[in-house]
Amino acid sequence: MEKNSWGRIRSELRTSLGKDAFNSWIDPLDLIEIDGQVARFSVPTSFIGNWVARNYGEQILAQLQAENGEVERIDFRTVTAEAAAPEHRGDSVTKAAPVVDLPGSPLDSRFTFDRFVVGKPNELAHAAARRVAEGGEVTFNPLFLYGGVGLGKTHLMHAIAWDIQDKRPDARVLYLSAEQFMYRFVQALRFKDMHGFKEQFRSVDVLMVDDVQFIAGKNSTQDEFFHTFNALVDQGKQIVISADRAPGEIEGLEDRIRSRLQWGLVVDLHPTDYELRLGILHSKAEAQLKTMPDVQIDAGVLEFLAHRISSNVRVLEGALTRLFAFASLVGREITLDMTQECLADILRVSERKVTVEEIMRKVADHYNLRMSDLLSPRRARAIARPRQVAMFLSKTLTSKSLPDIGRRFGGRDHTTVIHAVKKVEELKMTDSQIAEDVELLRRMLEA
Repeated sequence: MEKNSWGRIRSELRTSLGKDAFNSWIDPLDLIEIDGQVARFSVPTSFIGNWVARNYGEQILAQLQAENGEVERIDFRTVTAEAAAPEHRGDSVTKAAPVVDLPGSPLDSRFTFDRFVVGKPNELAHAAARRVAEGGEVTFNPLFLYGGVGLGKTHLMHAIAWDIQDKRPDARVLYLSAEQFMYRFVQALRFKDMHGFKEQFRSVDVLMVDDVQFIAGKNSTQDEFFHTFNALVDQGKQIVISADRAPGEIEGLEDRIRSRLQWGLVVDLHPTDYELRLGILHSKAEAQLKTMPDVQIDAGVLEFLAHRISSNVRVLEGALTRLFAFASLVGREITLDMTQECLADILRVSERKVTVEEIMRKVADHYNLRMSDLLSPRRARAIARPRQVAMFLSKTLTSKSLPDIGRRFGGRDHTTVIHAVKKVEELKMTDSQIAEDVELLRRMLEA
């Protein structure tokens, strides 16, 4: 059987299974060979192979046999074997920091590069973190990572520290939170040991400070942080910083510190998209199945969770952990019904609905308009374009009908809404500013 036969089978499976199921489970398969009675496929993970075999194996085999009557079974092989885990990546959740004589925080052994799922929302941050971990000449200093809770900032910082320890065990790496930096500074003042404090923090090769927004408003701490920052940069040492906001948006931060933090590369970890959330769930489920091999999980459960829980990766992972724990304890298969039953509270919280009125307010604020401007009959471009953006977001983020949306925008006809949606869709392809505005507003509304 030739590869183009598998192409025909893929097309049939796309039609019969639907887009989401096909993209999740069939698209990753690659037909390697037909060896006698065995059709061999490569898969990115053993979890995907096991799931496809259990849920779609018979269907795929039947279609293969229709093309080649000699095929009697299918076999899945992982593309690349798992890298041998370094000694520090054991079963325990946390281990000591790389340099034990420094006043840092323990690192989580789960937070390594090989366990970080990369997608469009975080690919730049991941690439930058990898570059820092490689060492050599400092190309951007500091690396400033920012984004909301559960988007991977801390994971990447821990991954940098683990990677440096593996490749350069003599390097002095210090990871700690901004609150711990402040605590150490206060302790040094109290016990009159500022010399020791300065020596500890200015003798490292890599300094990583998490949640730097917590030093905002703490003038003495900011002053010492500023001098530590400058001393390390002057020595060519690497600094990695994280925060929940961009440097320019952290209130109470001194201008000189804000300026220093913007010297290097500032990277935004965007909210996750569906594909990234599904990838994270695949990775998490595969790890869970290694410890709970008897648990069965139905096809469709991960897609359901990826669609429904979009605000926070920690909540997403916690939901899957709860499902596996429940299934193991009560001896039940993880089905869609069981998922809705077990995660009722999480799913209820995730059901926050964006309203048309909320969209109007956000759009008006973004374009420095009044809500009454969006409802008015005025057709000046400075008002008409934001109105069209608001209509587009109302159509894509709410379940309201076109006539209902039109009525809410000053009693307009549904054809006006249709025109607005089409116009914004066209502009997103040709006008980078409109595309940025729409994406920013969407993220703010879905946050």
